[in-house]
Amino acid sequence: MGTTLGLFLAALVLEQPAQPADAPLADVARRVDARLVKLYGAGGVKGLPAYGTGVVVSPTGYVLTINNHLLDTSSLRVHMADGTRLEAKLIAAEPELDLALLKIDDPTAPDDLPYFDIGLAAKAPPPRPGTLVLGFSNQFQIATRDEPLTVQRGMVAAIAPLAARIGVFQVPYRGPALVVDAITNNPGAAGGALTTRQGQLLGIVGREVSNELTQTWINYAIPVWASFELTDAQGKSRRVSLTELVEKKEAYKPSNPADRARERAPSVETGIILVPDVVERTPAYVDAVRPVSPASRAGLQPDDLILAVEGMAVPSIGAWREILSGRRPDEPMRLEIRRGDKIEQVVITPVKLPATAPPKPANNPPKPAANPAR
Repeated sequence: MGTTLGLFLAALVLEQPAQPADAPLADVARRVDARLVKLYGAGGVKGLPAYGTGVVVSPTGYVLTINNHLLDTSSLRVHMADGTRLEAKLIAAEPELDLALLKIDDPTAPDDLPYFDIGLAAKAPPPRPGTLVLGFSNQFQIATRDEPLTVQRGMVAAIAPLAARIGVFQVPYRGPALVVDAITNNPGAAGGALTTRQGQLLGIVGREVSNELTQTWINYAIPVWASFELTDAQGKSRRVSLTELVEKKEAYKPSNPADRARERAPSVETGIILVPDVVERTPAYVDAVRPVSPASRAGLQPDDLILAVEGMAVPSIGAWREILSGRRPDEPMRLEIRRGDKIEQVVITPVKLPATAPPKPANNPPKPAANPAR
């Protein structure tokens, strides 16, 4: 009996897959840190930090980050791991993935940067709940120039879609997310890297997401294999994926949230009248403000440009309508606006959309002709 049990246990050990030896954490941190950048751009008002994080995804300086208010500037800067300060520009963005691709736009930038191979990372098996992970970011702007980024240790709590939380957790991303038990999603952390204990890239750290009613927070990352189908108002199907955004770079064509916004009409009233939506990505300029409305009480003015809602970028009128379709009455929302050459912040509390009464039937509807002409 003892011999049989011993052979059985030995067989179980032999069947277990070989686990890679963990490198010292300091070595992993240095290797990952070399593939990340510190971002500086728009913001600086309460609740909208002017700093963030990005992941280098090519040796020639393409950087993946979260598509937030930080990018709404003509003076976007990156600090490399060695302390070099370089200029960058926005190349492409996918609102449904909540991701943006930047390019280091500086003639002095090297073309052999350490980077994460997104295509290779996306082919790796997804982690299971309970997998140990590391979160790297410039949260709270602890690091500048050549200082190392913050490292946090945690584990994957779940892989769950965030779509069910739209309207509860204000998050634009709709696909499956890596939910972690560490408090990774802090100011400045958006765009950071979630990796395995060995430093293999798993996902991009998401934005801060809170529920104002219950004061709960969720810490998540958008996985490198993120991909899902979309259907526009014309019934056309299209798949969006993180790997496509990185591979196509300047040639990437973003999905059009305006189509889905027309299907989902705003469910609240703000009193904001925007300029006519004449092109595919018409900026959300305020044309007029209705008197005695939430917008007038918040101090909005004609010619204000709406840049972000709760830190979520508003690149077009269609995106604004999409955001309003998921809002609830009497729920305050923080707007970042550009007024002249200044960026300001206002809080507006939408109200319930007034019901539209159906047209009344005519008192004396015309009778059909007895012998209609053929």
